[in-house]
Amino acid sequence: MFLLIDKPKGITSHDVIDRIRKITDIRRTGHAGTLDPNATGLLIVGVGRESTKELWTKFGKMDKTYVAEITLGEERETDDSVGKIRNSNIEIRNGSAKLTILSSSMDKSQFSKSQMLKTLNLFLGEQMQTPPVYSAIKSGGKKAYEEARKGKVLKVEPRKVIIYSIKLLEYEYPLLKIESKVSSGTYIRALARDIGRKLGCGAYLSNLRRIKIGEYKVENSVKLDELTEDNLDRKFNVL
Repeated sequence: MFLLIDKPKGITSHDVIDRIRKITDIRRTGHAGTLDPNATGLLIVGVGRESTKELWTKFGKMDKTYVAEITLGEERETDDSVGKIRNSNIEIRNGSAKLTILSSSMDKSQFSKSQMLKTLNLFLGEQMQTPPVYSAIKSGGKKAYEEARKGKVLKVEPRKVIIYSIKLLEYEYPLLKIESKVSSGTYIRALARDIGRKLGCGAYLSNLRRIKIGEYKVENSVKLDELTEDNLDRKFNVL
């Protein structure tokens, strides 16, 4: 059995799995791609031995679509709203140059809608993306975020991702709202960070909602708080 779950904000993807285990009384339960605690939206969950075995092969490499709110004007250590403000002098990993983040009191008129669209278009297509330091990426067998919490910084290598589309939904400095379809493995936190660096003002991800995984849509999901034994028939069949 597979479930489409609308994950609420403030809990981990593993918390969702624990909740479903209690409802179904089935220990073998997993998901096909995590969401950060502060992110909301679509989570595909497999319940039972056969379903969990098939999760990655059926859904793991599917493209994903997100609606993201990006705050311009500063960077955060985690590349999202939970992190501390990062120093204004940012080391660029792919070169020796440094980026000086402009003050949040900068002249906002320089970021017109047309310039914002032009900047967003620079990120379309295949590219190398450096994942956030606070991520589950492993280096030397260690998870980057676990080492970062200890004050150690692992070198996180860039990896190939594809940005299929970026739509500008709303923009009024310092808030930028976009919808983006991306390949599996793309970090929207990193995309937000890199947009800020391209603009020269810095940026971090302030809100994120996953609205599609492949062709599966969040509007066809069930909210976690509404999931009970009686409505477990809200499952979908995979052809």
